Amino acid sequence: MTYRDHTKTVRIGDRVIGGGNPVLIQSMTNTPTEDVEATVAQILRLEEAGCEIIRCTCPTEAAAEAIGQIRRRIHIPLVADIHFDYRMAILAMENGADKIRINPGNIGGREKIEAVVRCAKERQIPIRVGVNSGSLERDLVAKYGGVTAEGLVESALDKVKMVEDCDYDQIVISIKSSDVLMCARAHELLAQQTSYPLHVGITEAGTLYSGNIKSAVGLGIILYQGIGDTIRVSLTGDPVEEIKSARMILRTLGLRRGGIDVVSCPTCGRTKIDLVGLANQVETLVQGYDLDIKVAVMGCAVNGPGEAREADLGIAGGIGEGLLIKHGEIVRKMPESELLGALKEELDHWK
Repeated sequence: MTYRDHTKTVRIGDRVIGGGNPVLIQSMTNTPTEDVEATVAQILRLEEAGCEIIRCTCPTEAAAEAIGQIRRRIHIPLVADIHFDYRMAILAMENGADKIRINPGNIGGREKIEAVVRCAKERQIPIRVGVNSGSLERDLVAKYGGVTAEGLVESALDKVKMVEDCDYDQIVISIKSSDVLMCARAHELLAQQTSYPLHVGITEAGTLYSGNIKSAVGLGIILYQGIGDTIRVSLTGDPVEEIKSARMILRTLGLRRGGIDVVSCPTCGRTKIDLVGLANQVETLVQGYDLDIKVAVMGCAVNGPGEAREADLGIAGGIGEGLLIKHGEIVRKMPESELLGALKEELDHWK
């Protein structure tokens, strides 16, 4: 069963998630939201990289009021991230947020939750209910003998019920943990118990190195089971890197097409060209092309020609020289120094 095919459809700005719609890529700004210029500049960079939904924190009135200015200058749905103060949720929605992210358990009592939901309902703004393993309620920790997948799911469904009790069902659920296997298990359990769309991510995954590995493993396990409607790769650093990684994960799982897929060999003692440098240059080069093809960068005459022939376009290295291969046929042989330029020329005139 592919769970995402059966989840409830929810509209976020001009995008629709759930119901088998494509899995969308999210990120979060790390600029002060009050700094409109810096935040807009970062979002535009993220858009260019392929971000489809963006979230901004709103801890202050100035940040919530800035949502309107930011929203008018970007081209993707904007989510306001709210903690503790229900008034910021209302203010952000009044200023044009396309969606809000709250934990109903930390914004006050029932009256405050009702006020937030009432505002969302009037404007048909969806609510993302977020639960994090680092803030799981003490009674659930005690009940399950620690932070567990079962506790996360129970907490999330409790929060969903708080919104449903206010007669509203435009809900997205997010449960996150830095424990990859716990997070995967929690999503498996949750998908069996709800039809709301799920936002998936491994929280606090870490730096570019460790965060990418944890996210690829965790998101791979979850998405491959047909679970998840939006994703975020959480990395410590430039959020543009999150988008690159998310796109690669979706492409690898067959959930996204488009963009050039670069494959390269790991190198060995047979390699007689600077394959590492060449592969990195090719990976940077192809980001500027909107082509749905595979490019191979191979280092020697043993496996190189065969692997390159399986790609749409490829390089197979020799001793200080290499072959350019297109659609399985050798185009020409040339010195190593000319390989990158020849590849670029082919991409510029790709048919």
